[in-house]
Amino acid sequence: MTTRRSPRVYWIIGRIGTSRLITRLHPPVYRMTGGRWPVGRNFGVLNVIVSTVGRRSGRVREIPLFAFEDGARLVVIGSCMGRPEEPAWVGNLAAHPDTEVRVGHDVRPMRARVAEGGERDRLWALAVRGYPGYEDYARWTTRRIPVVVLEPARIEGAA
Repeated sequence: MTTRRSPRVYWIIGRIGTSRLITRLHPPVYRMTGGRWPVGRNFGVLNVIVSTVGRRSGRVREIPLFAFEDGARLVVIGSCMGRPEEPAWVGNLAAHPDTEVRVGHDVRPMRARVAEGGERDRLWALAVRGYPGYEDYARWTTRRIPVVVLEPARIEGAA
């Protein structure tokens, strides 16, 4: 379990982590370093780069996100730091669920879906144990924060 910090600390972490500068610089630095410190783990949480296709633009976007391992699956949280709007990447993955996720040097083909019901509750608890700031983000918004499951994609022709 991660040490709980004050809500102000999570607000600062969220503001920095969702800033345009960080979201633009993080992916190339992550690729150059193979996901090593300081971009591979922050606050003890695994960082990954999720590629999405814009649902309107059709352009590929790279999004740095905290990820939590659940077996072979990865779980990412659409908190947007508790803002009222859902992050664009959640809608992009809903429109185009086939994606690639960079974990260190590895690029994994994945398929995204939003968790529901008991599965969502279990995965939300997993994420909050890893990054307690999500509890604050949930209190700061009226929307239900999406829990997105990234499952290994089956490769055509594989046995």
